[in-house]
Amino acid sequence: MPKTNIPAAVGRAARGLVLALILLAQPWGRADAAGILPAPEKVSDHVYAWIGPLDGPNKKNRGYRMNLSFVVGTQAVLVFDTGYTREMADEMIAHIRNFTPLPIRYAVNSNSQPHRHFGNEAFHAAGAELISTPEEIARMADMGGMFAQFGAQALGLPDGSVKAPLSPVTGLTAARTLDLGGVRVMLRPVGGNHTPNSVIAEIPADKIILAGDVLYSGRLLAILDVSRTGHWLKVFDKLRDYKGYTFVPGHGRPAALWDFEFPTYRYLAETWTHMIRAVKAGVGLDDAVKAFDQSAFAKLANFELLAGVNANWAYQQAEFEAL
Repeated sequence: MPKTNIPAAVGRAARGLVLALILLAQPWGRADAAGILPAPEKVSDHVYAWIGPLDGPNKKNRGYRMNLSFVVGTQAVLVFDTGYTREMADEMIAHIRNFTPLPIRYAVNSNSQPHRHFGNEAFHAAGAELISTPEEIARMADMGGMFAQFGAQALGLPDGSVKAPLSPVTGLTAARTLDLGGVRVMLRPVGGNHTPNSVIAEIPADKIILAGDVLYSGRLLAILDVSRTGHWLKVFDKLRDYKGYTFVPGHGRPAALWDFEFPTYRYLAETWTHMIRAVKAGVGLDDAVKAFDQSAFAKLANFELLAGVNANWAYQQAEFEAL
């Protein structure tokens, strides 16, 4: 099993950065939220997606600032990520019903971030099998209460008013092929990257990869305490095997893999290389972070919010790798 975390004995200041980031990043909708999502876009013959805006979460967008997808066969539907809230998930289902009356048989949580699984109850109620990897399911269980608490705080709601959602009932430990009726969806755990062991989905008939937060464009990616920055680069390299495919990222427009080279691969490579060298040279965390020039990426959305936190966590992961 891949390593999924850095040592527990990280500095309080670093933990504080993560908690602050969680607070800023929880775009929970109120119970009466409506009209959150636009109509989904048709990506290919069988794949549809909501392509979220890149601005940060706020009351105006009610949490809609990420990509969500679904795949339609002749017998069933698969949903890839269930959204931030029950209200958002209910809207997803309503939109899907505008395309097909077929049963929503599967709902995949690509990772354990709140915006990927906090709509699970709606899809469970619709009869979907909830799927993720054991590592992501464990993190959902471990962090669900904290995610819910910070969601309530971000909205000024009473403590306990936001509940952690249902975790997936199926732990994906190896590749699995699902037949939606004339359309195969191949689910693959890819190991640690943005989160401990995320899932991608391949739709061979359409030459589409639903990549989740493995890929970002238009905005700065987020390195978390549970990320594996070095392995993330290897996951990206494996995507190069999918020649001629279109990739639907977690954030940004669907595109060929080339479009993610700068905002994902180059950013990760430069960050990881700098921090590995700093650790080997005995440079401390503060000095290593200050010396890391990220200005080439400053035009990406969320740069000011994430650049310093990313550098901090990448250093600590590099330090852990050196042990």
